[in-house]
Amino acid sequence: MNHGKIAETHRVEDPEQAAALLHPLRGEILTRLSEPASAAEVGRALGEPPQRVNYHLKALEKVGLVRRVGSRQVKNLVEVLYQSIARSFLLADTLGLSPQALEGLKDRTSLAHLIHMTEKIRGDAIRLIEQSEQEEPVPSASLDTEIRLADEQEREAFVRDYVRLVEELASRYQSGAGGRPYRMVMTVYPQPEKEENDE
Repeated sequence: MNHGKIAETHRVEDPEQAAALLHPLRGEILTRLSEPASAAEVGRALGEPPQRVNYHLKALEKVGLVRRVGSRQVKNLVEVLYQSIARSFLLADTLGLSPQALEGLKDRTSLAHLIHMTEKIRGDAIRLIEQSEQEEPVPSASLDTEIRLADEQEREAFVRDYVRLVEELASRYQSGAGGRPYRMVMTVYPQPEKEENDE
C-alpha cells in the first residue's frame, strides 16, 4: 500500500474545496479518513449506503481533499482505499466567498466552521505556549457559559445583540496599527444532549 503520513492541517484556499469540505456528509467522511478506508468501511461507520459514500468520495477526490492510496480484494470485489490529505482543515480568510454564497452556506456549514476555528485556536495556543517558554508569558482569556433560549426568534435576537456588543467592545479598544493584535472568536451553538455515560 503506497500511503504515507498526511498533513496535520490543510489550509483551504480554493472555493471548490471549501464547498466540498463544508458539505455536511462530506465533512463527516473526511473525519473517517485519517487512515485509509474504503467506501464500505466509511459507510458502516456513518450508517450510510456504500454507493452514497462512494459518490461523495469521488467528489472529494475531484477537488483534491482525498486521494486513492491502494486497493484490496474482498471476496469477488476490489475495494478502493481512500485517505484524507490532512487530519484537519482550516478555511482561509482569503477565500473571498460572496455574501450570497456565504449566506447560502451558513446554515449547513456553521458547525463545520466551528470545528475548523477550534482547530485554529488549538494551533495558535500551541504556538503561544511554545513562545511563552522562550519569552514572557502571553496573556489570554476565555469565557464558557450557558444560556437558555425559548425559540429560533429569540436565538436570532440574541446573536444579533451578541455580535453588536462584541463589535462595539472591539471598536472601543482598537489601538490601531501600533498595538499588539489579539484574536477574538465568538461561538454560539446548541448544548448537545448528554450521553448515558456522561456524569
